[in-house]
Amino acid sequence: MIPSVKGTFTSEVTESKVTQVKGGCSSCGSDDSATMEVDEKLKARIDNHPCYSEEAHHHYARMHVAVAPACNIQCNYCNRKYDCANESRPGVVSELLSPEEAAKKVLVVAGRIPQMTVLGIAGPGDPLANPDKTFRTFELIKEQAPDIKLCLSTNGLMLPEYIDRIKQLNIDHVTITISMVDPAIGVKIYPWVHYKRKRYRGLEGVKILHEKQIEGLEALKEADILCKVNSVLIPGVNDHHIPEVNKVINEYGAFIHNIMPLISAPEHGTHFGLTGQRGPTTAELKKVQDQCAGNMKIMRHCRQCRADAVGLLGEDRSQEFSKEKFSEMTSEYDPAKRQEVHAGIEKFREEVKIAKDLVKNTNLVTSGQKILVAVATKGSGLVNQHFGHAKEFQIYEVDGKTVEFIAHRRVDHYCQGGYGENATLDNIIKTLSDCKGVLVAKIGELPKKQLHQAGIKTVEAYDLVDKIALEFHRQWVKEQ
Repeated sequence: MIPSVKGTFTSEVTESKVTQVKGGCSSCGSDDSATMEVDEKLKARIDNHPCYSEEAHHHYARMHVAVAPACNIQCNYCNRKYDCANESRPGVVSELLSPEEAAKKVLVVAGRIPQMTVLGIAGPGDPLANPDKTFRTFELIKEQAPDIKLCLSTNGLMLPEYIDRIKQLNIDHVTITISMVDPAIGVKIYPWVHYKRKRYRGLEGVKILHEKQIEGLEALKEADILCKVNSVLIPGVNDHHIPEVNKVINEYGAFIHNIMPLISAPEHGTHFGLTGQRGPTTAELKKVQDQCAGNMKIMRHCRQCRADAVGLLGEDRSQEFSKEKFSEMTSEYDPAKRQEVHAGIEKFREEVKIAKDLVKNTNLVTSGQKILVAVATKGSGLVNQHFGHAKEFQIYEVDGKTVEFIAHRRVDHYCQGGYGENATLDNIIKTLSDCKGVLVAKIGELPKKQLHQAGIKTVEAYDLVDKIALEFHRQWVKEQ
């Protein structure tokens, strides 16, 4: 379903205003024109990719299929789990699929979630440690659903050997997890590497992994395949080193850098979890992301998805499409219907863009005072969710003129069968403690009161995030 904006801002957009917003300078030099042309080509490649485009993730969905169980390296932050519906983290799946089962699932999901544009293989092991299953799945999808983008996530060890196959299948987006460019740091992360039928431990193995990751990154650039690099931020291990990783991957052609927090709860059974290695705080994560932001594009909207995730980022509908369920479903994949839905999304996105530009073009002044606000949203760039129904809040930094998305924060949703839980509310307040305001469609009197007591103001609205955030910032500055 395409969300209805119910006249919240579209009624203000006239044809003349659209022309003003779309109009540009006609005297641009040739160099600028060439740059704009390159930017437009890049934009077209990522425009409906929810992982590569922060703006697209509000509107388009992705899915992963779990066809790759084996892995060729051991990571101290990883413990692949099967038949686990209660964990949301990489390497976790409820069931493994054959390529043929995966292809049917994709067609079923693409019919029932027509805004799904991307099919990724991310495990639960490494796709390139399972090349036959991985590439057979991609072959089937390319043949049966050619409008779906194909994505691959890998540790990079075998990437150089499969570049030609990846290009042949028109896999346009590849993610490599690179958490170090100094093998001396890598030995603290990777106990062993299995390469060419031999297991290498310690520094010897990490050197091989590092060499192949950089070789693969160079090969992707040469093949004109967009590369996202994931880096796991591990306090005391590589937190000081990530800016160097950022510098190196930028030099070798990565398009976007996703710096992710270590997940290390003991119950996950990982080496880091069992040995007490903590993950970074939100402030520590943001600090490193900010340090790297001047060098290249930083991804801040990653949800660290399961290897069988389905739906919009921030939601997981995988249980709706279990093997038992999708096996009984008929495929409703209809390219024409999907095109119609995508056209509706793009029309809506254009309306949102015009409205945002109109807000930007008003006489806004940067106060120099940056604040964080939390937004309850179901997507589409709108404040449109009840406080009690939110399973995550999107965090924006606002300075009076700009509204910049910087993170999402997961929470347990407050309303349980119509009743709020005090412990849950306490945890939500703690999670949002550095925010000055919470923007929601609705909120009950009790949570509103407790948020205010904690110094967090609330705003009830149904409108553009940018508009409400800027209005809140103006009011907040007045009251200081």
